[in-house]
Amino acid sequence: MQPDAGRGTGGPTGTGQPPGGPDIWLRGPVGGPPSPARPGMPPATAGPRRFSWVATHGGAGATTLAAVFGGHDAGRAWPRPEQGEPPSVLLVGRTHATGLKAVANTLDIFRRGDAPPGLDLDAVVLVADAPGRLPRPLAQRIRTIDAVIDVYRVPWVTAWRTNDLAGRPPRECEPLARLTGRAGPA
Repeated sequence: MQPDAGRGTGGPTGTGQPPGGPDIWLRGPVGGPPSPARPGMPPATAGPRRFSWVATHGGAGATTLAAVFGGHDAGRAWPRPEQGEPPSVLLVGRTHATGLKAVANTLDIFRRGDAPPGLDLDAVVLVADAPGRLPRPLAQRIRTIDAVIDVYRVPWVTAWRTNDLAGRPPRECEPLARLTGRAGPA
């Protein structure tokens, strides 16, 4: 559940407090270090979320993205959480007609509930199939996919064609880098 956007910021009364009294929002530790959940246990810490990159078709780019942003390269297979592979799935496809159709077909597998149990579909990652602007029909297909799930776009990166994965990904990849918690080669 999302908190009300207006809480504590003026609220409907314009006084800085919502009707019925003030809400107190605290951020960060208060009164010393956090206590462990159980005596003798260290506090839980969260690292970057791990993902499985699943290619929706051959040549989608899942292997390159796993190398650049980290995570498990599942290839064209479903991840196997029972074997320690991350259950959080990022579907990967190219922005050409065949790639977008493969992405839509794989999304339909999740929609029907036919994906293996325990997998979480987090987003779709679309890798440019060529430099430059997309033709209008392909851009429309991407808008259709984006209407049902988060879509991250990866531009054409000439260096990646020759497996030169050194250096930082292009600026357009910053949202994907934030999602994966990685900013450069693994």
